[in-house]
Amino acid sequence: MAKVTSRDGTTIAFDRAGEGPALILVDGAMCYRAFGPMPPLAQVLVPDFTVYTYDRRGRGESGDSSPYAVAREVEDLEALIEAAGGLAYVYGISSGAALALEAAASGLTIRKLALYEPPYTAEGGDTEGVKESNRKLNEMLAAGRRGDAVEFFMSGVGMSTDAIAGMRQSPVWSVFEGVAHTIAYDFAVLGDGTVPRERAALVAVPALVADGGASPDFLRRPAKALADAIPTAKYQTLEGQTHEVAPDTIAAVLKEYFL
Repeated sequence: MAKVTSRDGTTIAFDRAGEGPALILVDGAMCYRAFGPMPPLAQVLVPDFTVYTYDRRGRGESGDSSPYAVAREVEDLEALIEAAGGLAYVYGISSGAALALEAAASGLTIRKLALYEPPYTAEGGDTEGVKESNRKLNEMLAAGRRGDAVEFFMSGVGMSTDAIAGMRQSPVWSVFEGVAHTIAYDFAVLGDGTVPRERAALVAVPALVADGGASPDFLRRPAKALADAIPTAKYQTLEGQTHEVAPDTIAAVLKEYFL
């Protein structure tokens, strides 16, 4: 493990492995180096890239600061890119894709950008519902109801009541509760839940926006809309894949696109 210091003094923990051009992987909600899809993906990518996985602020071994701002997370990515030599490929999944988009729109030195299913789920839908979800989540967190906040989030992404009840009894639940406060960070990154077209129009680097052919419309719709909004983007559907895209499948796409 290594660490970089972000512009506001927050330390960001990361791992680096492999040889080749630098590639930074950006996690979605509640995920970090020790938990989530990026470690197995990194293993597939290390023969071709120097892969950086990191703990987004407030998670794992990274620090945090208050109040939260999306701009601070962009600065965290900026510090990682500097540690990687000043230029890097960036891949983000889910809300991590939304963060990676914001980083590119902010002018970070990204060589190429790849985004998988950023969950702007209010695209063409109800932004008031997103505002209400934000209010409820922050109310739970302010009251210290971390487990309820995790359950609220999981219900919102379609997990069944029985599945959540089972997870509450498992050892992994304490991991979820440990990063519960960062769900609010991901909500902030996603804004009102619609594709941020003005920000997307600022992306000047080559970009790929991908979705899974087996994913629901509320995830595929924003992926296509985002690809249309980024001047440099191409859109790709990975047949048979869902939001939990297989490491081998997305790795093959990233290798072909980046290299």
